[in-house]
Amino acid sequence: MTSSLDAAVPPAVKPIDQERLAWLALALTPGLGPRRILSAVRQVGSTDEILQLPLTGLESLRFPAQAVQFIADGQALRAANDEAEALQKNEGSFLTFNDPDYPPRLREIFDSPALLWIRGDATLLAQPSIAVVGTRHPTPYGSGMAEMLSRDLAARGMIILSGMARGVDTAAHKGALAAKGKTIAVWGTGIDVIYPKENKSLAEQILKNAGTIVSEFPLGTFPAPQNFPKRNRILSGMSVGVLVVEAGEHSGTRVTARCALEQNRDVFAVPGNVTTKNAWGPNTLIKQGAKLVATWEDVWEDLPSQIRLEIESTWEVASQEQPAASLFEEAPLPPAETRIMGVLRRDEALQLDEIMEKLEPELSSSEVFTALFELELAGRIKQLPGKNYVKTF
Repeated sequence: MTSSLDAAVPPAVKPIDQERLAWLALALTPGLGPRRILSAVRQVGSTDEILQLPLTGLESLRFPAQAVQFIADGQALRAANDEAEALQKNEGSFLTFNDPDYPPRLREIFDSPALLWIRGDATLLAQPSIAVVGTRHPTPYGSGMAEMLSRDLAARGMIILSGMARGVDTAAHKGALAAKGKTIAVWGTGIDVIYPKENKSLAEQILKNAGTIVSEFPLGTFPAPQNFPKRNRILSGMSVGVLVVEAGEHSGTRVTARCALEQNRDVFAVPGNVTTKNAWGPNTLIKQGAKLVATWEDVWEDLPSQIRLEIESTWEVASQEQPAASLFEEAPLPPAETRIMGVLRRDEALQLDEIMEKLEPELSSSEVFTALFELELAGRIKQLPGKNYVKTF
């Protein structure tokens, strides 16, 4: 199961002092969940002091007998030293609940993780992000929408957060990477255990593009089914909102949406064809009050004003970094973009379904979504309300 990420960017490694090592020891102690650890820290004052307590002191914290013995015998500290050594070999690090870089939104939730294992840029975790989630078996429409919306939002400075599962999650990460934006993958395994295995290349791309992989599970943790519902509360907890693209009636995505509501996060949903089973999740959420999303603007206009201002403040810096326009002839467009430019007009808008119908024999829906995004980003076309498109020149 365990696999290394060859092209990873090593994080800035924090020195592991006794206090931080003690956090790691408690996180590795069997029978201690995050709430029990954080409650004990509040009572005692520090994790290092907890490890030095006698048996009676540990029992007074209501630790299970197994945990008390594990700590008292010194096994917890030995496990922490072994884990710290393994983390260095895997170019990983960890954040404790008390670290300054610990994501502030995650601190607000009921059952915040006591410790997070990290690969990549830990500072991303505190920046505004939107969680994009959905089924592992999306339709072409679902994959296309997840990728397009993630591209559009990432291109405007929003961090895209997802679980790197098959389907919608994978499309969301790819959309963010295609826009040269930042993306965070929250795993239900250890940060050294890639799941699914076919996403090894995607994990490497996330790290190469200064993104982040995060988990609350120790190194070597395999993809047990019970890990993923736990993971989902982190997805919603770190984000400013959750965007659901496609999800069936019994999808795990419902857990993430429910967590978002309990954590007072905004819930967005992309409407689906009522005759398909994957439309049940988002359509039900919309009936229950979730914001209907067709374009990135639908998410953007519902963000808290301070979040929008925070992201928009980076736009001016980014625009200053753009190279000056070339005086030489531009390179020819890729074939898919050329075909779309041939279909669109300057004086009359064409709806997305009409574009796809005209190009159906030649281009897949995902190719159409991708080409439209690239053309819009280049300023060659403009998207009007109702997913209508016109040429700009």
